[in-house]
Amino acid sequence: MTDKVLLTIEGDVGIVTLNSPPVNALSQEIRKGLLDAFSKIEKDNSLKAVVLMGHDRNFSAGADISEFGNTSLEPALPMVCQTIESTKKPVIAAISGVALGGGFELALASHYRMSTNSAKVGLPEVHLGLIPGAGGTQRLPRIVGPQLSLEMITSGKPIKAKKAQAEGLIDQIIEDTASLKEEAIQYAHTLIKENQGPRRSSERKEQLEKQGDDKEIFINFKNSLQKTARGLYSPFKAVDAIKTAFTLPFVEGIKKERDIFLDCMSSAQSKGLVHAFFSERKCSKFPEALDDNEPARKLDALGVVGGGTMGSGIAVAALDAGLTVTMVERDEESIEKGKHNVTKVYKRHIEKGRMTEDQVNKVLERYNPSTNFEDLKNVDMVIEAVFEELNVKQEVFKTLDNVIRPGAVMASNTSYLNIDKIAAVTSRPQDVLGLHFFSPANIMKLLEVVIPSNVKADVVNTGLSLAKKMKKVPVRAGNCDGFIGNRILSKYGKVVAYMMEDGASPYDIDKAIFKFGLPMGIFQMFDLAGLDIGWANRKRQAATRDPKERYVHILDLLCEKGNYGQKTGRGFYIYQEGARRGEEDPEVLELIDEERKRKGITPRQFTEEEILDRYIAAMVNESCNVLHEGMASRPSDIDITLLYGYGFPRHRGGPMKYADQIGLSKILDNIKRYSEEDSFFWSPSPLLIDLVDKGQNFDSLNK
Repeated sequence: MTDKVLLTIEGDVGIVTLNSPPVNALSQEIRKGLLDAFSKIEKDNSLKAVVLMGHDRNFSAGADISEFGNTSLEPALPMVCQTIESTKKPVIAAISGVALGGGFELALASHYRMSTNSAKVGLPEVHLGLIPGAGGTQRLPRIVGPQLSLEMITSGKPIKAKKAQAEGLIDQIIEDTASLKEEAIQYAHTLIKENQGPRRSSERKEQLEKQGDDKEIFINFKNSLQKTARGLYSPFKAVDAIKTAFTLPFVEGIKKERDIFLDCMSSAQSKGLVHAFFSERKCSKFPEALDDNEPARKLDALGVVGGGTMGSGIAVAALDAGLTVTMVERDEESIEKGKHNVTKVYKRHIEKGRMTEDQVNKVLERYNPSTNFEDLKNVDMVIEAVFEELNVKQEVFKTLDNVIRPGAVMASNTSYLNIDKIAAVTSRPQDVLGLHFFSPANIMKLLEVVIPSNVKADVVNTGLSLAKKMKKVPVRAGNCDGFIGNRILSKYGKVVAYMMEDGASPYDIDKAIFKFGLPMGIFQMFDLAGLDIGWANRKRQAATRDPKERYVHILDLLCEKGNYGQKTGRGFYIYQEGARRGEEDPEVLELIDEERKRKGITPRQFTEEEILDRYIAAMVNESCNVLHEGMASRPSDIDITLLYGYGFPRHRGGPMKYADQIGLSKILDNIKRYSEEDSFFWSPSPLLIDLVDKGQNFDSLNK
């Protein structure tokens, strides 16, 4: 027997242990080992019951990610689950930590289930564009009925042990994790003593009889998914699979589940979601992190300069990570606003029941608001989050250079500005880097770690250390205007402005982008961020703007009217007081028409397809330039940036993965055609041309 699955004997109870910590992923070796163990148990007449458990902290987190997409590796998990369920001796799944995906399907195939109080169980396959493929859609409904099955499987969210017990999924809960094995053996002895044999999920009828022929729940649930799972494939297919548990015999339902599972696995959405999954794990592999001689510096105390929306968000993220935070503002009024911004987050946690007042007070003991830069003298890192003006940031860094201790890291949260120019005003440019958070910083997961020319590797690794503590997704970005995300945004932001000026309504553009899968349209996003932010950036770039570049004044005209978006109640949309969703503004359409007339532009129609083709082409072409110039390490890093920072639909994998799926040659052909109307903007990236010439795709560059 493989050492990945251990079979030990405790009297008349066989203990089968998954032995591949920390998560006991269900590799081919483990699946073979389980079949071998249960074969031996069936043949051993001295054994009266079986305990199935995981070594170390977890039962099993499910599939082995190195085997994703390979369904030919025998034995398949459905066979393993069927073997466990058909065992003639009672099988108890003893769950610690997590039982997720295939791991939970093993537990569902077991006859009885017990867990530690802290355990969680769930079926998260929809996050990879799949459905459970080893009986989960058939066994779970037979135990708990349709409602919870639909909720768990279509959301992919795990539930806690006590909830699982209340729903009949868990038979017993124990408080002490260390005694799980002994408690499970005792439970086995109770079953033996009471002559309780196997209780097979596949044979349970009570939920089927209770549901009867009522199919309304499945229709209503699919209707609700139109909002919660907009544009997704697998949640809707999961409903179909769960429905078969109530309409087909178990064996036929299992076959139907497998057909749907394989259909989902071959879908473009699953490929996109799996790509996103692996890309997230790859993006933190900075070259600096490979240097064992440059470990991260000490990081316990953080300074934040600026108490606005961004600075307070960073402070909250740091407090949540267990750091001590000193926030500095220029005067008492400003620091009071900063303090209010921080504390209101925690007050909301209390109101929502996420934290107690005592827990919040304990966190806020580590928060030190101040108007004195001297209070930053002992911090390990300081992050500047002041107004996006180079001279303002340089003044802050001059002050910090004179205050903070030697070896402390200085970081700027700039969205666009040159980090080298900021570092140059200090006596220690090697200790300066960019850390571009996304607002709200305590919620958004993306963190661009910007690498200036003189920074030391251990400083970069300290930035990575902060990302890990804050549970951020770090992406290594080169030091160029806008780094990765905002540089690409500036390009596709221009193309939507061009389409608007040429005849497309901003509202039609937004509808097309929303339908594609983004959480909001681009003009809605501009309103949310504040039109004045882009306006300030355009004014900054005005002196160096190439005279050949087309310039659309419509956004500037809105700003000149004081219409900055949500914060002023008007932008591209009109916002009623307190409303986040805006209404279309006829005055904006009038302004656009006037600007077209002024420029002599005859408006033309844009189809939804053309809007998306131009939007994607601009995004992908600039992404190629970012890669070509070495500003991003790999295409998948760009995907992660756009997924986590800009709302690109995860099921499409990111712009580079999506481009691979629709074909780079198609995108290049579109760019060449568009270049006939504007050769300056639509200049094909050398990298895109090279890849098409060689018949390669972006994935070939991921490393």
